[in-house]
Parts: sequence; structure tokens; C-alpha cells
Amino acid sequence: MKVMKLEHYLQGLSAEKRTVLLGRETADPLHEAFASKRVVHAGLMGAPIEREEQQEAYQKALQVPANRNRQHALYVHIPFCQTKCLYCGFYQNASKQEVEDAYVKNLLKEIAAEADSPQLKGTPIDCVFIGGGTPTSLSADNAAALLQAIQKSFTLVENCEVTLEGRIHDLVPEKIHAWLENGVNRISLGVQSFDTILRQRLGRLDTREEVLRRIKLLKSYDVTVIVDLIYGLPGQTMERWMADIKTLAEAGVDGMDLYQLNIFPGGPLARAVENGAVPPCADIAGQADMYIAARDYLLGEGVERLSLCHWRRTKRERSLYNSLAKAGADVYAFGCGAGGHFGGISWMNQRLLPTYQEEREKGSKPIMMAGHQVEAQLGQICDNIICDLEKGFVDFRRLVIADSCLEELETVLALWQSRGLLVEDLGVYRLTKAGEFWYISLTQSLVECVQVLWEKKAEALAEELNGKVADNLDEVLAEMLPEATAARRQELAGEIPVAVRMMLRHSSKEALQKMLADMPQAMREKMLAKAGV
Repeated sequence: MKVMKLEHYLQGLSAEKRTVLLGRETADPLHEAFASKRVVHAGLMGAPIEREEQQEAYQKALQVPANRNRQHALYVHIPFCQTKCLYCGFYQNASKQEVEDAYVKNLLKEIAAEADSPQLKGTPIDCVFIGGGTPTSLSADNAAALLQAIQKSFTLVENCEVTLEGRIHDLVPEKIHAWLENGVNRISLGVQSFDTILRQRLGRLDTREEVLRRIKLLKSYDVTVIVDLIYGLPGQTMERWMADIKTLAEAGVDGMDLYQLNIFPGGPLARAVENGAVPPCADIAGQADMYIAARDYLLGEGVERLSLCHWRRTKRERSLYNSLAKAGADVYAFGCGAGGHFGGISWMNQRLLPTYQEEREKGSKPIMMAGHQVEAQLGQICDNIICDLEKGFVDFRRLVIADSCLEELETVLALWQSRGLLVEDLGVYRLTKAGEFWYISLTQSLVECVQVLWEKKAEALAEELNGKVADNLDEVLAEMLPEATAARRQELAGEIPVAVRMMLRHSSKEALQKMLADMPQAMREKMLAKAGV
């Protein structure tokens, strides 16, 4: 079987596409390896499911019992915020009590409609993530109702991680009690910056002093506390960024995320910068310097790194949802704008609240788009790559063991090594500092190269198995069936299951003769009858 070399595929790309995929040759890889980050979350998409088939495909998947050998996560989306932050590309709806009340009722109905399905009933849920939007904006009563429904509807494992995303302004005793009394054990706060000027420029409500006071209040409860910061904000100098990092390191929280600012074209932040309403944001080179400065400081302080952008100060921080979702766990998703995958399909719910409400009132799963997941083995390989690169390395040895066609990835890995993004050590490629900054681009490009190799292998295999039967097999059939024509022998070989033909295509003549000699008599007679002998 001849498979197109990856280098041939890469050479066939236009110079522009090749640069997007592989980056640029430069003496300064930290600042110039790519023009920009390729994606926010790396991954592959399978073939889309037609609109008229989506409901049937989803309901069919629900009727199949869950694979208990996998891990399972629950994601619930709350599409409300009290205010719209300047940088945010995920804002959906202003928080109004009557709208929130109606939404929570529909959300609970969506959960109830699926909780007793064969897929979900009794399935162990390892972690729950309630994201948004701003889930902490829910009233205490609505938050309690949602959390109680989750506890009653699903089988949460002992020590299940239940995360609630939120903002500092919602940290008041009434709400905190409602969350913790109903199962929340991890709270992730989008602080973004402690700097009062920067916060107010973004549309955040609380001053530095108030942020620290409320974090201290939350820490007085038995709950894991995570704080998110963003680097590259408008007017954020290196001095201000490192002041934020030092404040975070001293705040005593359990974990922290450091995120690169994404400026959405045509969005509020892009327009504000263009109009001069806010100072310029750091360019990609400036963001790289901020990332490395924070990285070096935290490592120097002994803070443990769980991934290239997530850190922990205490062992109570596990970051289970992020880890499992990227490792290929099944994710059951509910709510306006939620997305998940299980049973060979992936989907996203309607993002527009009125459309979501209309679909729920009809009793339908409010699907906006859906697709088939990629082939299981390909998906697992890509999940492994994503998880490994999140931790700073590519295990080339494991890839080759998974499938020999992936040997050709060495073309790409060696190129990135020569460009200062990787270093190789006994088959393991580790990211340099520059590689760490660009890891999401490297990840997306590598999984796309894997998909190319997989598709080329499948095409070559299909060509071989659909008419080019191995010579050894044909010779043995000719000896066994001397009256059968070559065309008839080929037809008979074609009736052997594809998986078996794949196994046999390189077998020796002697091995094939023994296999056919050991074939049960009834099976051999069936073959002879089909051959007309």
C-alpha cells in the first residue's frame, strides 16, 4: 500500500497556507514563529449532520447505554451577564430576573427530558462545569434549583468536581451559601486584572481593594478558588502585568489561569482601540513577553503547572473538567449555547435565547449545529496530542506505536525543532519557551497533519481492498479453487471482512494456506458453493 508522503502534501499547499500551517522561518521564534494564534481551542471536526437529521441522530445516541470505560462530564451554560466587558466575545444576554426565571425553567426541562435516557441514567459523572456567561449572576433561588436538579438527575461520583464560573461582584454570603449547600466545590473567578484602572476600562465593577476583600471572603469557606487573569489588555504595561501576577501569587488562591487576550475583529474592543477610546493593546510580541515573564516568575515561586496556562498552589485544585474534556471524555451539555459530544456525535445548542426557548417549548433538543465525531482511533490519537502539548511535549514514540503512518509527522516535528520551537530527547519532543507560547497553533497544525495522513491511508487502503487483492491470497485461492476465474477469486476475496483483509494483506503464502486449511468445514463449503465449485 503506497501512502502519499506528508512532505508531498505540504509542498502542494500554497505558500500562504503552508505558512499558516507550519509557521515561519525566523531567528526570533518567540515573537515571530506565526503571524497570530491559529485557534482558541484545538481539535478536529467530523462530517456535518444535515439539519433535518440532527434530532433523530441525537435521540438515537441517547438510546445507547454509555460506555462505562470512558469518563463523563456535564456542562451547563448560563447565557447571562450583569455587564458587558469590552474584550468579551461571548456576551449573549443582559441579566433580567423575569428572563432568567423563564430560562431556568426551560433549562430544567431540557435536563429532565434526558436524565432517564439509557445514555445518562446511572452513568457516573466525574465532573460538572457550569459556565457562561456569568453563572454566578443567577439569583440564589435559581442557582439552588439548578444545582439541586443536577444532583437529583445525574449520578455524580464521590468527590465529583462541581465548578461554577463567576465574577467577583457576585461574591455575597447569600449566594455563596446557595452554591456550597447544593454541591459546588470549585469556583472559577474571571478577575482578568487587579488593576483598578484597567478593570474599569474593561467594564469591570469592583476596585482592586474590593476584589481582594471578596476573594478573602470566599476563601473563608470550604471551596476551591480559581482566578483568571488576561495579558495584553489595553494599556497594560509589563509593569502592571507583573504586579497582577505577584498579587495573584500572594492572594493564596488554589489555582490560576493566565489567558492571552483575543481581539475579535469588529468587536467592541477592536472598535474602541481603533477609535482611540482606549489605549492600544499589546501586540503578539508583547503578549509573548508577558507570558514568558509570568511563566518564569511563577516557576521561580514554586507554583505547580498543570498545563501551559493553568497553575495550582494547592493539591485541592484538580481542573478536572478542562483535563477530561480535552482528553476525549464524553461531555453532556445543556443550555443556550452549550456544546458537547458523546455517542459518535458532537453538537452545539442554539446561541440565540429566543430560538433556544422556542425549541424547548416544542420539546426538541435545541440544536444549532451537529456533526459526526471523527473515527474513534483518530479521535483518540488527536486527544492524546492535545493533552500532551497542553503539558509541553509530543511523544512521537507513542504516535508511531498507535499507527506506523504517523512516522511521517517527523517531517513537521523536525522542522519545528530546527526553528527553535521544540527540542528532541529520545523520541519525545519538548516545547521550548517559544514553543510554549505558540503551543495552541502547533497543536492545531499537528492534529490537522494527522488527519491528512489518516485520510491518505484510508484512500490507499480502499484502493487496495477494492480490487487489488494481495498476490499471496490470490495464489492460495487459485490452488484451492482451480476452476474459479481471476475475477471470481477477486470477488470472493472481496467478501472477506475489511478488518480481516487488512490483517491478511501482508501474510505469507504459507500462513494463508494454513488459515484456509484450518477453516471450519461448513465455512469452506460455503466458500466453494459461492465459487460455483
